[in-house]
Amino acid sequence: MTSATIAPGGLNASGQPRGLAAIANVPAPPERPLTDRLWDLMVWGGVGLLLIVSFAPAELFKVPLLFSNSENMQTFTSRLLNPDFSQWRTYVEGMWLTVQIAVWGTFLAVVLAVPFGFLCASNIAPAWIVWPMRRLMDILRSVNELVLGLIFIVAVGLGPLAGVLAIALHTAGVLAKLFSEAVEAADPRPVEGVRATGGAKLHEIMWGVLPQVAPLWTSYALYRFESNSRSATVLGLIGAGGIGLMLIESMNGFKYEQTAAIGIIIVVAVTLIDMLSQAMRSRLL
Repeated sequence: MTSATIAPGGLNASGQPRGLAAIANVPAPPERPLTDRLWDLMVWGGVGLLLIVSFAPAELFKVPLLFSNSENMQTFTSRLLNPDFSQWRTYVEGMWLTVQIAVWGTFLAVVLAVPFGFLCASNIAPAWIVWPMRRLMDILRSVNELVLGLIFIVAVGLGPLAGVLAIALHTAGVLAKLFSEAVEAADPRPVEGVRATGGAKLHEIMWGVLPQVAPLWTSYALYRFESNSRSATVLGLIGAGGIGLMLIESMNGFKYEQTAAIGIIIVVAVTLIDMLSQAMRSRLL
């Protein structure tokens, strides 16, 4: 770099300021309005106040107990570091049942989310349909899988079916929102082209919208399958089938070596599902 480039002032051959003089001539960023700064202060101040108010109810003052009860933690950890795989076949069967619950729950959720997603899209469905459908999807999303699982256990009894139905309804609410947002963000020009050829509304959806949103929909569905594989594990804790029931029984029986083995099998299974999902996503998208 020459000395002329870094000179504190002067003009270059084009008559423009150079060096530090050019930096000095850069206009300052516009000052934000006072109302915007006050609003930011209120938002972040509210967040800080909420953290302070929630400190005692969240019992964060008990954090030192992690260190005062270190002997119990050492005993627990030492037993976890010696997993007992003597019943590994039973654990693998339970994990396989958990995966099957997640597969069917996700499949049924996608089947429901496709029509629901179109009915929630403001550029496809009329407003008098969009509003109630969005509220219905809000309800499905707001109710956790565990709560839905408990409801279905009352209806159909203990077993995997309750877990499948719980995952299907909750995931349908999530996917319908994501699907509808993808539809609303679609480029309207292909739809207009199909309409210009005399195509009906169904043709517009099939040839103008679906090709655009299919990659996103596939990605969303695969991601939810990964999440549902973990959710299905938790659903086993309430008797909805799968390896979760074995996990809670080993914990309640203080059989921490078996708990460690079950945990390792869950981690390995979820990792394999994640790798499979990535491979499918890279091939389909």
